[in-house]
Amino acid sequence: MIVIHKPAQARGPMGESLDREVLPPGQPIPQDALWIDLIDPSREEDRLVEAHLNIEIPTREEMADIEPSEILYHENNARYMTARVLCSSDTDSPKLIDVSFILTEKALVTVRYGEPRSFSMFMARAVKPGGCRHQPEAVLDGLLETIIDRAAEILGAVGSRIDRLSQAIFDNEKQGARRAASYRFALRSIGRKGDIISNVRESMVSVERMLLFLSASMPRPQKTAGYQSEWRTALRDVQSIEEHATFLSTKVQFLLDATLGFVTMEQNDIIKIFSVMSVIFLPPTLVSSLYGMNFKIMPELEWEFGYPWAITLMVLAAVLPYLFFRWKRWL
Repeated sequence: MIVIHKPAQARGPMGESLDREVLPPGQPIPQDALWIDLIDPSREEDRLVEAHLNIEIPTREEMADIEPSEILYHENNARYMTARVLCSSDTDSPKLIDVSFILTEKALVTVRYGEPRSFSMFMARAVKPGGCRHQPEAVLDGLLETIIDRAAEILGAVGSRIDRLSQAIFDNEKQGARRAASYRFALRSIGRKGDIISNVRESMVSVERMLLFLSASMPRPQKTAGYQSEWRTALRDVQSIEEHATFLSTKVQFLLDATLGFVTMEQNDIIKIFSVMSVIFLPPTLVSSLYGMNFKIMPELEWEFGYPWAITLMVLAAVLPYLFFRWKRWL
């Protein structure tokens, strides 16, 4: 699908915004298209955009490359940049998708195979008066700013959930199976939070490389010099988000270690109970084994109080170790 964004004709210079339309199949691309958004494009749609701007649209396999020279390069007066953007972050299956940004003199082209919320957020802002200047660089700057803002929003929400999870772990007053179930839930939650934080950091690293590439490759200084300060500000924002992600990763690792420590303590308590019970019942077993021997001459064999004596001896042999363990506070 090809989504076209072009300058709104009814707006004045102080109220710049973009009109959005989905290009029907077979219809040529308008000459005043400022942003061409390719969503799951077919090969025919790629060729249409390539012919319109004299560029080459990267394939999905090329977008997934990890070598910087393959995802950040300059070709035919166009800058090709690929970044990893957060997608489905509000669900139980967050992921990263590769998004290619192709900046030309006429328009910005984005190629993506997913629906990141940051794009819909920028679209909603761009159609409002004053939402976006009529320059491809302005669209790119707005998209990057929204991607960064979305990453910061996700990281803030994850930080709040981690704080609540930490309180639940350390204030856990449940007993038995309910406590074990709560620890299992905590471990799953910690794993999900760790995945999201890892995705945010990976996304911001790719955006940081993209901003550095933009700053270093400016074919038109007279038009793009005005965006240098915005890109530097965005770069500082990205670095601060990366630092916060590192802090949250450390906190997640601490919670993981603490939860595993509590689980180990629970297991040790169970093993201790079995060990103590074995020690308690060992002396009575010894007494019963002693009087169960089939020797012909045994002093207590014909004794009238032999049976009560044996029972009393076994009870005392069990109770005395138990009281000793209680005195030592091992139970």
